[in-house]
Parts: sequence; C-alpha cells; structure tokens
Amino acid sequence: MTAFTLEDALLLEGETTVEDGGEAEVMALQRAINSGMWSLQGSYGRAMMAAIECGQCMLGLDHAVDYWGNRIPSRSEVEAGTKGSRAFVVEHYGEDWAQMLEGA
Repeated sequence: MTAFTLEDALLLEGETTVEDGGEAEVMALQRAINSGMWSLQGSYGRAMMAAIECGQCMLGLDHAVDYWGNRIPSRSEVEAGTKGSRAFVVEHYGEDWAQMLEGA
C-alpha cells in the first residue's frame, strides 16, 4: 500500500493530467482513503465518498475520523457486499479492479 503523495493531490486538484481513462485519479482517491485523509478540504471527502458509493473505491484498512469528528469505518467493519467493502467493489468493477485498489 502506497501513501497519499503530493502528486496525488496535484492530480485531484487538476494541476496535472494523465491520459488513462481516469484510473490514476481513482488510484489517488484510494490512496487518500487508505491514508485516512478525511480531514482535507470538503471536495476531497466528497470525491472519496462518491467513489466508495459507486464501487470504484473501498474503505481503508483502518478506520478514520473526518474533519467534523465523524468516524469512518474500515472496510473490515462493514458487511460484505455493502458500500465500502471489497465485495461491493468486486460486484461493480470486478476482481482485477479490487486487486488493483488493494495495491494502491
């Protein structure tokens, strides 16, 4: 698992672009989720949550706390097949995608 980097932030801010169909942005979001970056500006949290809700990303390995003090569960704390779980990602994007996210 790789930490969230300045390059990830620049990508999410639109300061850099990558021609890969959005995969790099999703991977940057997954690294932000894995790193517990829920206290960043609101647009990051909204983007991370949107990616989780559609199955592009999964919750992190550890729980986190957002800017407001709300607890964000880890992927092992949610029921398999529900939003944020690995099974939800597999259902919507496939096993290869889930494995790619696990390496983020």
